[in-house]
Amino acid sequence: MELAREAQLRRTTKETEVEVFVNIDGARQIDIVLDVPFFPHLLEALAFHAGWDLVLRAEGDQKRVDNHHVVEDVGIVLGEALHQCLADKKGLQRFGSAFVPMDEALGMAVVDLSGRPYLVYDVPSSLGPKVGDFEVVLLEEFLRSFTSFARFTLHAKIWWGKNAHHAFEALFKATGRALHEAVQVRGDVLPSTKGIL
Repeated sequence: MELAREAQLRRTTKETEVEVFVNIDGARQIDIVLDVPFFPHLLEALAFHAGWDLVLRAEGDQKRVDNHHVVEDVGIVLGEALHQCLADKKGLQRFGSAFVPMDEALGMAVVDLSGRPYLVYDVPSSLGPKVGDFEVVLLEEFLRSFTSFARFTLHAKIWWGKNAHHAFEALFKATGRALHEAVQVRGDVLPSTKGIL
């Protein structure tokens, strides 16, 4: 019987508290409690299209920190949880890619579960600094933390779009779909000519 590819982690600092449970072979049971505008919507889109079960609780000391610390720390904990789920990586497809449209916007994500953290983030400045009250610059910080602690390469690009909500949602859906493809098990061979990932 195969072990479940799941992880549960908690990170507590003087600024934030983040708790995550993730099962990457889940049934899309998603429960997010996070008092940051717009960001939970994107996390739900990522988890749903990745095929995960995800329970996430995160909060920051509102007297000491802004949303930056919470968003970054969610990336750290979610990334570490994904890393634990992947274990020795034997048999993984390793690579995944997806283009996702949302109305006028088109997002792309390409993933390599290489063990080498790297983020290429290409988003048009014309989308503006905010979606509602959420500063979109924080999304690059989240993805950088996420890829660093999960130890994978992600090329994330919004090809075009006029509505920032549509554009970033397309990007996070594409990231979820690319991860879903990359984590599929296709055998028992480690997918690397180096013999290590």
